[in-house]
Amino acid sequence: MSKIRFKGTFHFAIVGCGRIGKRHASMVKINDATELVALIDVNKELELSLEKEFNVPVFQSIEDFMVSDIEAHVINICTPNYLHASQAVTALRNGFHVVIEKPMALTTTEAEAVIQESLKGNKHVFCVMQNRYSPPSRWLKEVLDSSVLGQIYMVNINCFWNRDDDYYKGGAASYWKGKLDKDGGTLFTQFSHFLDTMYWLFGDITNIKASFYDFNHQQTTEFEDSGIVQFDFVKGGAGSINYSTAVYGQNMESSLSIIGENGSVKVGGQYMNEIVYCHIKDYEQPALEDTLPPNDYGKYKGSAANHQFVIQNVVDALKGNKTVTTNSLEGLKVVEIIENIYKLKK
Repeated sequence: MSKIRFKGTFHFAIVGCGRIGKRHASMVKINDATELVALIDVNKELELSLEKEFNVPVFQSIEDFMVSDIEAHVINICTPNYLHASQAVTALRNGFHVVIEKPMALTTTEAEAVIQESLKGNKHVFCVMQNRYSPPSRWLKEVLDSSVLGQIYMVNINCFWNRDDDYYKGGAASYWKGKLDKDGGTLFTQFSHFLDTMYWLFGDITNIKASFYDFNHQQTTEFEDSGIVQFDFVKGGAGSINYSTAVYGQNMESSLSIIGENGSVKVGGQYMNEIVYCHIKDYEQPALEDTLPPNDYGKYKGSAANHQFVIQNVVDALKGNKTVTTNSLEGLKVVEIIENIYKLKK
């Protein structure tokens, strides 16, 4: 990939202006090397408020934006899950780099189409998996890359969140949230960040076994709210993921525990935001920076609000100074892992 050389800033357009799209827009506006040049959202009722808040033109479709005379280099896809791949392909085909909110796609076929289009046009794809930037995640990566734990025996991930009736039925997003063909399922929408962290740290999985349950979302979703998944890592060691959105009232826990030959560690909190346990042979736990607070969706909380680092990575990668933090092949791999887990549904 050749470096982009021009004197101005990198111009961004954001597609999808809900809470997460506005978060992207805000992070673009505060970066000295980036400029927000347009917002795109199908909801015409938002046009005046968006123009007033961000002081940029608002369009109702990618196509409308593309026939305008506004110059952009990057398009951020922040729309409902089922639109990510097709909109990314459209943007890539028209010469833009793309930032894609999780999940990259809802099928491996869709994800592969995005990759093929990016290769044709020699354009970057940035998958948004911002948990990689959290201090505990970076620390885990350093621990595993240094091999101080020795052989990895077991890894367990627990993700226990609250997503109640109001989450699925309230607001403008109710037409797609909880719908199998548009949402994709609990692992796609709620917990793909943590599956990305798992893949980033430990690699691919095999010998998958899974059980799925729908405890209290029978009237609100077309898929499970909970699951227990067991597997082996291709590199060695056993793993499991226990997840649920049936937790009462508020998020309970997102944690990752590792048992290794030379010690054990656990990163926990509501969104893997703190070291809970560290006991490793001949190793002293370092002091870490505080993790940023979670994305705030009003009553509901998400993963860490690290989108400023995503935007900075776009700048650094386009300048040729750094690689893409979560590239399209890694985005594809997370989709493939979820797809393989869901194939086990009866």
